[in-house]
Amino acid sequence: MGVVGKVLGFLFGNPPPIFDENGEVRHNLPNEKWDAWKNRYTRDAEYNWRNHTGKKAKDKKDSRPTA
Repeated sequence: MGVVGKVLGFLFGNPPPIFDENGEVRHNLPNEKWDAWKNRYTRDAEYNWRNHTGKKAKDKKDSRPTA
């Protein structure tokens, strides 16, 4: 990187380091971290997003007076 590149980087910011040469997102994490993340979601049912149905709405109470 020459002087012009350094000046442009200073003025306009450097590109984030998460993009590869093709412009796709690539996080530079060690393989152990990726494996631990994958194992957490596949082994533990609490972290598996497929087992969650989301929050259920509470039953609405009828505010009409009863006769």
